[in-house]
Parts: sequence; C-alpha cells; structure tokens
Amino acid sequence: MKIRFLGHASFIIEEKVKVAIDPFHVSVIEPMDFIFITHSHFDHFSSRDIGKLSGENTLLIGPEGCRKKLEALSGNILPVKPSKEYNPGVRFKTLPAYNKRRPFHLKRKNWVGYLIFLEESVYHPGDTDFLEEMRGLEPDVFFAPVSGFFTMGAKQAAEAVAEIRPKRVIPMHYGKIIGSRKNAEKLKSLSSIPVEILEPEIP
Repeated sequence: MKIRFLGHASFIIEEKVKVAIDPFHVSVIEPMDFIFITHSHFDHFSSRDIGKLSGENTLLIGPEGCRKKLEALSGNILPVKPSKEYNPGVRFKTLPAYNKRRPFHLKRKNWVGYLIFLEESVYHPGDTDFLEEMRGLEPDVFFAPVSGFFTMGAKQAAEAVAEIRPKRVIPMHYGKIIGSRKNAEKLKSLSSIPVEILEPEIP
C-alpha cells in the first residue's frame, strides 16, 4: 500500500483501488476510485481539486450535510453519517469529528473522520479534537492533525496516539493554512509510537 501526502490534510492511497481524502491544492490529475471528504470547509471540500481527481466512475463520499455540494459535482455520491459502517466497494467506518470547546467544528454538523480498511487500516480523523470514540481504534496508520487552534495540536495529538494505539503515525494539517513542520517534529518527539513525517507533493 502506497501513501502519498499531498500537503495540508490531503492524501492519496494506492492499493488495488485508488483513494483520495480531502484533496486541496493538489498538483496531480488522475482519476480515483473513491474520494472521501470529511467536512465542508474550503480546505477540505475543494470542488476544483475534487474535479482533478474525478473520473467517470469515481464515487464521492462525504457527510450528509455536504449532499448538495456533492450532487453539484457528480451523480455518483454516497452521503454518510457519523458512527456508521459502509461498504460501497471499500469497507469503512465513520467517526465523529468536532471541537469540544471551540466553535469551528460543531458536533451538530455531523462531520466525520474515516477508518478505511484497505491492505492496512487507515484512520483520517478530519478536523477534530481527541474524542472518546477514538479510544482503542488501533488502525495500522493514523493521520494525526498537529497544527492546533482549529484541530488538535502536537501535544494533544500525542495523547490521542497513546489512546488510539496505531502501528504508525503520519502527521498532517500543517504547512499551508496554519502550523509548520515543527508541529510534526514535536509530535514525533512526544510519541512512543513510530511517527513518519512525509514530504508533501506541493504544486
């Protein structure tokens, strides 16, 4: 399984299928089998970037609240809700994603993170603080937000890693809007679980 970090919170995962998550400012133009969207903020739901990665058979997956925006892009969509399991050709679970004390990502919006079961299980939490629902998920790979303010910072991410218990961690959500590589390096210094800092494919 190949993981490509496109910068910010964007990834492409290549296996038997091609999966993109939250494409934003991407330089690649190639059709995916599945595009996962965690929520409607511009740096996670970018119609232009979704278009770069969409083909005739690409399935767009996103929260129910993004349904109209998804329908404007494609007739091939799957709206989802938190705490559910789906299998539209790739099996995945949705997890809640929200801030506990700040108003940027509200629980009532029903935005999501995704635990995707490929050759390895991959957890992309979206923009969120550490939540009880994440405890003991034990994915093979955890994409950990580290920038702080809008989502968990490096210290809270290290606490989340200890509770989620992934096999390895890839920091994300830094370098474009808020946060820098220093946030990723701080997580690495705080974590007892292997942290791999990927070089982003920046256009």
